[in-house]
Amino acid sequence: MKNFAFVFIMILLISCSQKGTESINESEYNDRVENLINKMTIDEKIGQMVQVDVLALTDENDLKNLAIGSVLSGGDSDPADISPTGWANLYDRLQSIALQSRLKIPIIYGIDAVHGNNNVYGAVIFPHNIGLGASGNEDLVRKVSEITAVEIAGTGIDWTFAPCVAVPRNEKWGRTYEGFGESPELVKRLGAASVKGFQGINLNSATSVLACAKHYLGDGGTQNGIDQGNTILSEADMRQLHLQGYLSAINAGVGSIMVSYSSWNGQKMHGSKYWITDVLKNELGFEGFVVSDWAGIDQLPGDFKSDIENSINAGLDMIMLPNNHREFIKLFKQLVTEGRIKEDRINDAVRRILTIKFKMGLFERPLTDRGLTAQIGSKEHREVARQAVRESLVLLKNDAKVLPLSKENKKILVIGSAADDIGMQCGGWTVTWQGNTGKVQPGTTILQAIKSSVASSSSVTFSADGNGAENADIIIAVIGETPYAEMKGDKNDLSISTRDVNLISKVSASGKPIVTILLSGRPMIIDKVLPKSNSFLAAWLPGTQGEGVADILFGDYSPKGKLSHSWPRNNNQIPINVGDTNYDPLFAYGFGLTY
Repeated sequence: MKNFAFVFIMILLISCSQKGTESINESEYNDRVENLINKMTIDEKIGQMVQVDVLALTDENDLKNLAIGSVLSGGDSDPADISPTGWANLYDRLQSIALQSRLKIPIIYGIDAVHGNNNVYGAVIFPHNIGLGASGNEDLVRKVSEITAVEIAGTGIDWTFAPCVAVPRNEKWGRTYEGFGESPELVKRLGAASVKGFQGINLNSATSVLACAKHYLGDGGTQNGIDQGNTILSEADMRQLHLQGYLSAINAGVGSIMVSYSSWNGQKMHGSKYWITDVLKNELGFEGFVVSDWAGIDQLPGDFKSDIENSINAGLDMIMLPNNHREFIKLFKQLVTEGRIKEDRINDAVRRILTIKFKMGLFERPLTDRGLTAQIGSKEHREVARQAVRESLVLLKNDAKVLPLSKENKKILVIGSAADDIGMQCGGWTVTWQGNTGKVQPGTTILQAIKSSVASSSSVTFSADGNGAENADIIIAVIGETPYAEMKGDKNDLSISTRDVNLISKVSASGKPIVTILLSGRPMIIDKVLPKSNSFLAAWLPGTQGEGVADILFGDYSPKGKLSHSWPRNNNQIPINVGDTNYDPLFAYGFGLTY
């Protein structure tokens, strides 16, 4: 009996240390926050406003000694073990250290889980937002975010820097695929759905994580699509085009917002008191906290000390400091002593941060719910990803009704190295920041999905270079962009690669029907491959579940996707957006065939 009692008590203690669903009355939050603030020193308050990259945390005891408020893993700041358990162990170790601080304030841990928990090996990787935008399905987007939240929470992590509610207006921008589409109305609908999926009905739930609408404001509208560039617009146009996603995210209850590297008419957003404090907080009534981007304050004019002063006074509440958190704290204290940053501004920031932490239940259940860890990469989650893939595909051409294909009595030749490459399907922000080709994640390639879909009377042959076309009944070509992310993805020429053009040209000489599948993070210039293709599918960056592509190819489902971006005829036509004067795209916004 004593042994039984001991086991029962241990189970109870462990369960009480985990993130769960118990909540407190809304009216209690303010009292708890104010009570804690009244106990805090200025050092502890400043510490809560600091977010440190895990690789820069050379002394993990800084978490307790400096009362650090947040840790992040940037694009390539992963633990040595990137399995779900490896991530959970990292989180729990750091959280346990933070809880040794004088006031035992837990950290909040942020990651870029932007299309599933893409940092974790074995997680389900969903289509990037451009694909979800083509689906137009709010319920699906909410469900995708719900599943992503579960797979994030299963690693202990409690904060994702998503959704991106940018409105990409120039496909040359390397982050185009992170947005839902060129229409503010579409972004409003799907951005709100994503926030609701991540945060759930109650942030205190075990399966909820904190969402972060980004990047505030205008990052999708920079001149020439240059990442971190200058958005030159009137205030009225800025509000009409780029503010709408934040309005809906706030209405959906988003708890955090990340500021953009970009500028508005020459002024860096990280230093804009007008947009951060006057508009976002005062006019729109945003009650969560505002976080900077990776070393974003460093781009403000002046030295680092003035960067701190200007960004904090502009309204930033938490500063992402990948490399220099100790220097930040030292200079911040000097600014307080000199009266250049007022304690009222600090208290406002800390109040916002602590309120979110209380609402998330971090004080009561700070550690990983290991019961959720086992759900990462589950069959049920992959089925939703498969649905997301097939609903995101846009059929641009289908001459002679080549699609859907028969599963029986066919000799199918699959060509292009992308056909058997999970990395190509997933794109950037998959395990690594820029992404990579190859077997970066467990999943099903398009080739594997085709092979498993056909009847035993059919044969599927794979040839990366297109050999054997003359022996085929049908040719399926999978082409596209190699993975990339921000900055490196900026590109002036969006033409299909010479390699892919030559591949299509080679097999077209056979006279056999060609179905072309394009993997890309944006519309591409397809004038050299479209005429030689009988059918053409824009598959975007579908993720790990290639079965969703096969579902459409073989007619198990009809294509539903509609373009969330206008498709340009040539490079000179970029940027092109619905509503432009003399609007004449190759395929209009909202275009998509079916059968």
